[in-house]
Parts: sequence; structure tokens; C-alpha cells
Amino acid sequence: MKKKVVLIQDNEHILEIMDKVLEDEGFEVTPSLTTEPIEKIEKIDPDVIVVDEHIQGDKKGTEVIEDLKSDPDTEELPAVLTSTSMDLPKKADQCKADDYIQKPFDLDHMVDVVKKNSDLS
Repeated sequence: MKKKVVLIQDNEHILEIMDKVLEDEGFEVTPSLTTEPIEKIEKIDPDVIVVDEHIQGDKKGTEVIEDLKSDPDTEELPAVLTSTSMDLPKKADQCKADDYIQKPFDLDHMVDVVKKNSDLS
């Protein structure tokens, strides 16, 4: 069975590239430019979620991850934060993200991080 990834990014071009690369690696991807998939997280039942810090809407990626980690139903869901921010490791730690991907990123590194964290579920 394919591992499922919810992918939320702020840039449509980056979202399309990440989506294609992860699908080529055998993942079932739910890509979005908004936090809409978070509202359906239990129905989607992903193995890992990858969220950009600067997403559309009222919340930042760190807040989305904090919400997931503070909910008993989703606290075990591996979450990866992506950003161009220089203090990304600190932000990821503060929101209890399981991992992070610094932008700009190497596609192989991105795949490795997603694979590693999808195996945690």
C-alpha cells in the first residue's frame, strides 16, 4: 500500500515539483496551496504531513503543526516544516515538528526526509 503525504506549500510551482517527485517515488500525495486538507486529516489519514511556514490563510505552518501535535487524535502524525527561514531548526523544534526541510532544497534530500518520517507512522 502506498504511503500518503499531505503536502501544503505557498508556491504553486514548488508544490507541483514536490508533488511529482513524491508521486514518482511511490507516494500518494494530497497537494494543496491552502490548509483545507487539515480539516479532512482524519479522512485522508496520511503517513506524514509536509507544511510550509508561509502558507495562505490566517495560520503559519508552525501553528498548523502545533495544532496537530496538541490534538490527541493527530499528535502521533509525523509533521515536517519547510521554509527559507534561517532559524528553521529552532522554529521546527518550537512547534514540535518531527523534521524540517530548508529551502531551497535538494530534491533527493526532500524525498529522504519524507521517506524517513513516513516510516515513523
